[in-house]
Amino acid sequence: MRAVGFTPLSSRRAFVNPDGPRRTAMASVVSLRGTSVTLPAVVTILLLLMLVTTVQSSQGDKEPVYRDCVKQCVRTNCTGARLNGFLSAQPQYMALTGWTCRDDCRYQCMWTTVGLYQAEGYRVPQFHGKWPFARFLCFEEPASALASLLNGLACLLMLLRYRSTVPRQSPMYHTINAFSLVSLNAWFWSTVFHTRDTYLTEKMDYFCATAVILYSIYLCCVRTLGLKRPGVSSMVGVLLILVFTSHVSYLTFVSFDYGYNMAANATIGMVNLLWWLCWCWQNRRTLPYWWKCGLVVMLLHGLALLELLDFPPLLWVLDAHAVWHLSTIPVHFLFYSFLIDDSLYLLNTEKLGVKVE
Repeated sequence: MRAVGFTPLSSRRAFVNPDGPRRTAMASVVSLRGTSVTLPAVVTILLLLMLVTTVQSSQGDKEPVYRDCVKQCVRTNCTGARLNGFLSAQPQYMALTGWTCRDDCRYQCMWTTVGLYQAEGYRVPQFHGKWPFARFLCFEEPASALASLLNGLACLLMLLRYRSTVPRQSPMYHTINAFSLVSLNAWFWSTVFHTRDTYLTEKMDYFCATAVILYSIYLCCVRTLGLKRPGVSSMVGVLLILVFTSHVSYLTFVSFDYGYNMAANATIGMVNLLWWLCWCWQNRRTLPYWWKCGLVVMLLHGLALLELLDFPPLLWVLDAHAVWHLSTIPVHFLFYSFLIDDSLYLLNTEKLGVKVE
C-alpha cells in the first residue's frame, strides 16, 4: 500500500546526520540462539556490548522524511473508508500474523527513505533496530525465518534418530530428550519472531534461547556429576530454574535491558563452554568420540562471530544473522552423533558394571 497523495520531503533537508550514532542490528544476537555460548564468545560479547546502544530507535526511523511519511500515510489510508478497503483487500495470512495498516505504512515509508538514502549516496540505515528487509508474504525476515525453521527441523530429525537408536534404558536418555524439546521450542519461537517481530515474539525468542543455554549446563552437569551423584544434579537444576525465573522476571517486570540480557547470556554461556571443554579434556584418552563434543562447542561459538559482520541484507534478504543461523544447521548432526555415541557407551558400561567417568 502506498501513501496516497504524499510527496516526500527533500532528502538533503530532511536527513539527520548520516554519520551519527547507529544502533546495529544486534537485538537478535542478545538471545544467543541455538544451543550454547563459548570461548570466542568472550571477544564476541565484548565487541557486541560496545556496538549496542539503543533499541528504541535507529537512524532510519529518526529521519523526518520517514516520520512525516508514516504520519501522512496513516492519516490518509488508515481511517474510514480507506481503512475498510485495506482490511478487505488484505490477504488472510497477513491479517492472521497481525499486520496492520500502520505497519504497512511503516514498511512502505521505510523503502521510500531507503531510496532517498541511496540516491544521496549514503549508507543504508536501520529502522527500529533492524536492517530493511524485503517482506515475503507475511515473513519480515525471510532468510532468518527459514534458517530457524531448518535448524528446528534438523534438531527434530536428529531427535527422532536418537530415539530410534538409543534404548530408553540409557542413563542420559530422558535428559537428552528433554534438552531436545527445549531446543525445539527455542527454534520454534525464533522462527515466529523472524516471521513477525512483536513484543511477545521478541520476548519468547530471547527467553527460550536463554533456557537452551541453561539446560545445556544442566545436561553437562548430569553427564559429569549427576550419574554418580543425582543429588548434586538436582540441586544444580533447582539453582538453574531460580536463575531463569529471576532473569525472566527482571526483564519482564523491571526493565528489558538488552545489555544486561547479553551479559547474562555471556556469563552462563562461558560456564557452559568451560564445563563441556573440561569434560572433553578429561576424557580425551578414554572416549574416542570426545572430539565431536569439543568441535561442536567451538563451532557454535566461532560461528557466532559471523554476527560481527553486520552488513545490510544482500538482495534485501540475507544478513549476517541469517548467515549465522544457516551455518549452525549442520552442527545439529554432529552434536547428536556425539549424544548417540555417548548414550550407547553409558548403556554398555552400565550393563558391564564399569565405573562411568
